[in-house]
Amino acid sequence: MNNLVYVLEDFGKIDIKLKELLAKKGISRNKLCTMMGSNYDLITRYYNNKVTRVDLEIIAKICFVLNCDITDVIEYKK
Repeated sequence: MNNLVYVLEDFGKIDIKLKELLAKKGISRNKLCTMMGSNYDLITRYYNNKVTRVDLEIIAKICFVLNCDITDVIEYKK
């Protein structure tokens, strides 16, 4: 077997696009919190793209209540 070593100098990043999505749909963070039954501080971290560990359940709830696809919420940038 060959042992391959990959050097990941600049592997890109994941962006949360909740701010843009809510603006497009005309929904406030408060309204989203009510719709999801979630904490405002949690939604604000997603809104400001300040999440270090993405909770897939939260992403699923966002997609469900906003009737959108995961690619509307999360984007990979090289």
